[in-house]
Parts: sequence; structure tokens; C-alpha cells
Amino acid sequence: MKKCEAFIIGGSAGSLEVLLKVLPLIDPAITFPIVIVIHRKHGTDSLLPDLLSSRTTLRVKEVDEKEVLAAGTIYIAPSDYHLLIEQDHTFSLDYSEKINYSRPSIDATFQTAAEVYKDKLVCLLLSGSNSDGVNGLKMVKFWNGLATIQDPETAQVAYMPAQAKLLVKIDRVLRIEDVAEFINSLNFI
Repeated sequence: MKKCEAFIIGGSAGSLEVLLKVLPLIDPAITFPIVIVIHRKHGTDSLLPDLLSSRTTLRVKEVDEKEVLAAGTIYIAPSDYHLLIEQDHTFSLDYSEKINYSRPSIDATFQTAAEVYKDKLVCLLLSGSNSDGVNGLKMVKFWNGLATIQDPETAQVAYMPAQAKLLVKIDRVLRIEDVAEFINSLNFI
């Protein structure tokens, strides 16, 4: 893998607890953006950026349409929109059909990011109860990016990372306590 230019985290049920443990340990000098796509109901989690901001010194914000990805920022996919990454490294918000019963879809973000960042992309799939993210990780691997998952044994809901482990050639299986160290190590690749 070449230098990491984007790190994308996808998750559903049980993933927020992981993020709350991991974010305080992320090096504030990271040299790439972190994008978080979590399944959440429309209008119910408007406090998510504030909650995550309280756990890190990094800038945390909900994505704006056509915003350029910037290093050292944690971006959160807005509820009820697919989050796409364009070739010019900007975000695009899409209100098309749900994918895997979800909008935002982890697959949609992983797939569009893989086409843009290719071998400079790292994706992490966390706890969740459906297979969203699995097809996206297949695209990450197709473009030679790094596909990682939370160890299903440490997941509150193991189905999502377990499906990825079953169907995708995963590069790293990470226990919760190893996630931040892994993210920080990408600064030195």
C-alpha cells in the first residue's frame, strides 16, 4: 500500500460505542481525512457530530455538499443521504434508493472512494446487523486499497464484519483496542 490518503469507517448497530473508545486515541497530527458512515435514522442523531467532537481534538463535522476532503478532519455522513466521493476529492450527497435498507449506504461510500483513492484508501467495517459494506470492501480490494474489519468476536453485533470476513479477502482483523493504533500507524506508511 502507498501512503494513506483517506480512511473510511462504516458501521451500524454497536459501532458508535467503538468510535467513542477509538477517537480519543487518534493522533491529532494524522495526515489524512477520516470519513464515518453510520446507519442512523433521519433526524434522530443530529447531536452525533457534537458527541464525537467531545471525544477528540480533531475537527469533527457533518459533511456538506461539494466540500473538499481535508486532512486531519473527521467527516460524518448525514442521515438519509448516500455519501459519495467524487474524482475531485469532494463529497456529493445523493438521495437515491436505499441500498441494503440503508441511506447512507456504507457500500456506496466505500465504492466511490475506492474508485478515487485506489491503493491509497483504507476502509474499516465495524459492528452491524446487515451486510452493507461487504460489496464496498470488494471494490476496495479490486482497486488495491486496504480492507479491514472489526474482529467479529469483539463486535456488539457481529453479522456485518463476519460477512465481510467470509466474503472478502480482508487485510486486517482488528480488536477494538487495536483500532486507534492501526489508524495512527498509517501516518508512517
